[in-house]
Amino acid sequence: MSGQDAATATTAVTTVGAAAEGEPPTSPRMRGIGASVPSADVRAKTEGTFPYAADLWAEGLLWAAVLRSPHAHARILSIDTSAAAEMPGVRAVITHADVPGATTHGRRIADRPVFAHDVVRHHGEPIAAVAADHPDTARLAAAAITVEYELLDAVTDPEQSFGAAPLHPDGNLIRHIPLRYGDPEATGEVVVEGLYRIGRQDPAPIGAEAGLAVPRPDGGVEIYTASTDPHTDRDLAAACFGLDPDRVRVVVTGVPGATADREDPAFQLPLGLLALRTGCPVKLAATREESFLGHAHRHPTLLRYRHHADAEGRLVKVEAQILMDAGAYADSSAESLAAAVAFACGPYIVPHAFVEGWAVRTNNPPSGHVRGEGAMQVCAAYEGQMDKLAAALGIDGAEVRMRNVLSTGDLLPTGQTVTCPAPVAELLRSVRDFPLPSLPKDTPEEEWLLPGGPEGAGEPGAVRRGVGYGVGMVHMLGAEGADEVSTATVKVVGGTATVICAAVDTGQGFATLARQIVQEVLGVDEVAMAPVDTDQPPAGPSAHGRHTWVSGGAVERAAKMVRTQLLQPMAHKLGMSTELLQIQDGRITSYDGAFSTTVAEAIEGKELWATAQCRPHPTEPLGADGQGDAFVGLAFCAIRAVVDVDIELGSVRVVELAVAQDVGRILNPRQLEARIEAGVTQGVGAALTENLRSVAGLVRHPDLTGYALPTSLDAPAVRIVRLVEERDVVAPFGAKAASAVPVVTTPAAIASAVRAATGRPVNRIPIRPSAAVAVPNS
Repeated sequence: MSGQDAATATTAVTTVGAAAEGEPPTSPRMRGIGASVPSADVRAKTEGTFPYAADLWAEGLLWAAVLRSPHAHARILSIDTSAAAEMPGVRAVITHADVPGATTHGRRIADRPVFAHDVVRHHGEPIAAVAADHPDTARLAAAAITVEYELLDAVTDPEQSFGAAPLHPDGNLIRHIPLRYGDPEATGEVVVEGLYRIGRQDPAPIGAEAGLAVPRPDGGVEIYTASTDPHTDRDLAAACFGLDPDRVRVVVTGVPGATADREDPAFQLPLGLLALRTGCPVKLAATREESFLGHAHRHPTLLRYRHHADAEGRLVKVEAQILMDAGAYADSSAESLAAAVAFACGPYIVPHAFVEGWAVRTNNPPSGHVRGEGAMQVCAAYEGQMDKLAAALGIDGAEVRMRNVLSTGDLLPTGQTVTCPAPVAELLRSVRDFPLPSLPKDTPEEEWLLPGGPEGAGEPGAVRRGVGYGVGMVHMLGAEGADEVSTATVKVVGGTATVICAAVDTGQGFATLARQIVQEVLGVDEVAMAPVDTDQPPAGPSAHGRHTWVSGGAVERAAKMVRTQLLQPMAHKLGMSTELLQIQDGRITSYDGAFSTTVAEAIEGKELWATAQCRPHPTEPLGADGQGDAFVGLAFCAIRAVVDVDIELGSVRVVELAVAQDVGRILNPRQLEARIEAGVTQGVGAALTENLRSVAGLVRHPDLTGYALPTSLDAPAVRIVRLVEERDVVAPFGAKAASAVPVVTTPAAIASAVRAATGRPVNRIPIRPSAAVAVPNS
């Protein structure tokens, strides 16, 4: 990147409160809203001293191992644990018969057994668990359990799921949403159709699942793990343990990255059951293979589209069918389907829309919440349709999008009015007009960065450059009537403030944001975050940018209540209201400048605290015709992708991704930039390499060798060319979620660029090499 390009790319970030190198952390520019406050745990993470669950230890520790099914679908005829139980060092062996409470669980539908007992429905499903005095003994004992199976035909094609024998008593259909909007007889002068397939992306957390369960003297249990939704996990565990929730405590340890539900929902249950059974602390650390087999993945999706437009390229009607593969259990599939159906037309004005959406069970690996679920799949499809429409009309891809973008005040096909800022046209225009990277025509061929890497077999003469666009949208917070609420407490003692909130920082930076909020409101330099556990009031899951909005709002309200407590005595003495006193740069001053003191002097010897809640306005479920105000807020992103494609080998190199995003308000410039770049990189993986493949329901290569994550060598140049700060008036601070929408948009933009380079339709994500080989004479 040239110096000029670098300055252009980062202007929107660095000019808003960014700290200069070497600036002391207590200076005004390094604290409060709008400053690039560094994460409090960044040093511990880089030095390897951050306390993850895998590092935990307790006196008298036992080790756990889980026996998992080697089959995708089979009937269990018998389970013999005698050989395992007789092994020296084994302290307990448990199966479904040893579950004292509810034998099934699920965050939304309780259809998943703690241990399979009559039938296994997916590869890797837990069947039994062992506790022993050494991890090797535990693994050997688990392998010694004998299970007799009767193999059953696996349902692996979601299209066949409708007519297949039911995998559950309530059948294979989890949810069907028929969206009806406008006139079904409407037609356009130009019609384009497409069939699209989206693969199974794994969240691939940096650290595999691990945890420690410690029995309590009252017969309860404490579970230490990297939960992203501790109160829900506690309630599920208590039900299965046959205990009241107040006898189960979940303590959140360091989270080694999360772009989805952090834990396999079945992971903590054997752990707690073994601790209760043995009366000893029990530790379980999953292998990478177990992690791949157990936790939820992005829904593989089949999408059929038909777009109608007039002669100028303005959309008239969109027809779509969306089929999501939920895998063996329901998990969050109903919610993912709702997002897919609601956003099936994208951030475009569509007068008439008719969408059918289904989520079905199969014997494939489980699907669930992954960043941008539902929205990413449809974005890849509707943007493919926009490229086809542009080609049919002979106009530029960016132009056909510009003629259709929605804005504030327009209606979604669900009938909901877009009341939040929606600067889609501005975003698209920004990436369209950003200077393109130069071609390497003056670079010696031996120095070219060829698709396929420096050791690839490509030739410069076979490389074609393509430019494409993606425009995406996501919803923030829960949807369809979800009760979004969070509670926070702010305490100030001895000049130090402490925030108590059960919002888990999974790497999205909530702990840093909470510190900034308290610094901004109270002028206190030292702000600490209390460890998260279920003794605190619930804050909900770490998903959909919730904690920036809901938990950040609760922290702000609590801090403002403490501020009133601090200023009230001074205001009373001065004969004025607290509104006439301000806190800035560590000082309290009156409106007329006659009174001034430091915050440190004002809080000396005082103990102040307040608790507050934040609850956004309610939403409603989608109706029988797919209509309803289902979402609290929306976020938008536009990306221009530039790719080089070897049209003989089908190799793709992403040269540059220009990103424009509406963020509401920049709260932490550096953190925001990092979140966008991380989201873009995850989208690159989804577009080109990441696909957890299975054959007959059996996962192939459940490891980080066979599952190709993008590395630093695969990360393209990311130019953040525009961050639109148009505050959402109903959101605390006016900020919007930042990391999901670039994940949603990136695969669509890359696919669009590959189409431009090759002339191929590119209807599958991730893009196969065969799809990137150019058509003859292209």
